[in-house]
Amino acid sequence: MATAPGKRRLSPKARSVLKLLASNSLGVTEAFVLAHGFTVTMLAGLVRAGLATAQREVVEVGGSPIKFERYRITAAGWKALDGYRARTPAPREAR
Repeated sequence: MATAPGKRRLSPKARSVLKLLASNSLGVTEAFVLAHGFTVTMLAGLVRAGLATAQREVVEVGGSPIKFERYRITAAGWKALDGYRARTPAPREAR
């Protein structure tokens, strides 16, 4: 399980999920993370630890609203990755 940085090291799975979140500055959906073999429990642990955020969004498709959550890495998440370089730059507060 992921914990706040400084308390314990990230598990390899938690590190992999953070790298996945870091790969897209706009964030990724829960479905995207699940499709890569990770669990909702893993995402929830990262959010509880402050390493990621979840934001609920609604889009209309064909007149019907579709609700989903978008997950993003936080500044603390970037620090926990300790030097990982993603294709997109880290937010200024994490540098």
